[in-house]
Amino acid sequence: MSAHFLEKGIDTSHTGILYVEDLSVNFDGFQAINKLSLTIDVGELRCVIGPNGAGKTTLMDVITGKTRSAIADIDGSVYLGSTIDLMTMNEPQIAQIGVGRKFQKPTVFEQHPVWENLELAMAGDKSWHHSLIAKVDIEGRQLMEAVLALTQLESEAYRQAGLLSHGQKQRLEIGMLLMQQPKLLLLDEPVAGMTDEETMRLAELLNSLRGQCSMMVVEHDMEFVAALAGPKGKVTVLAEGSVLAEGTLDEVKRDERVIESYLGR
Repeated sequence: MSAHFLEKGIDTSHTGILYVEDLSVNFDGFQAINKLSLTIDVGELRCVIGPNGAGKTTLMDVITGKTRSAIADIDGSVYLGSTIDLMTMNEPQIAQIGVGRKFQKPTVFEQHPVWENLELAMAGDKSWHHSLIAKVDIEGRQLMEAVLALTQLESEAYRQAGLLSHGQKQRLEIGMLLMQQPKLLLLDEPVAGMTDEETMRLAELLNSLRGQCSMMVVEHDMEFVAALAGPKGKVTVLAEGSVLAEGTLDEVKRDERVIESYLGR
């Protein structure tokens, strides 16, 4: 796995894909993140939980370049692998090197069929001229077929994306990110508004991606977190902009500080 990442220019020789160290973010006197440190390993699926206002979305905003020093006071460091300083890059550059982000509300091209959404999302030259004349090559077609199968949208391939259910749209957007072959995927409350069946289907999808890309999932739905973390996966709990606890889901659920600040008794 590490060799693959090295080929893509990301040095993961120390096993980590994401290093956040002593990160602090202050918005005009409001301390959104306070000396937060976090490391995610290559191929890991990390769940991040915590109460509203804990700094979860701000953390994703900093990692992806959405929040920078122009709008906040930021200290600390954020690295992709051992050598790529994400704090020196903007949003498009970070997306280009392999960091994908899924927001809570699905964003798809509703007037286009499912397969065309995947084609439009494919990694590569995004200039208007290239997009106009580009044809999907065999490799691209194989990737599209694989993504349709992974997201369980094969039977919907020619359907307009706007006609899909909420859960299907969420899976389609994840599929669009997968077309870009990300090294790190950030998902912000992906099961909000989903039925129980759709929630478990998404858990199956993310579990099937283990080892193919690293993932950080921010979520409040504890059943979904349990389905992703399993008995051994690491869960990070944030509170007031800092890491409150870290360990297996069972361990953090028994932590008195977590019970007090988030889970309740």
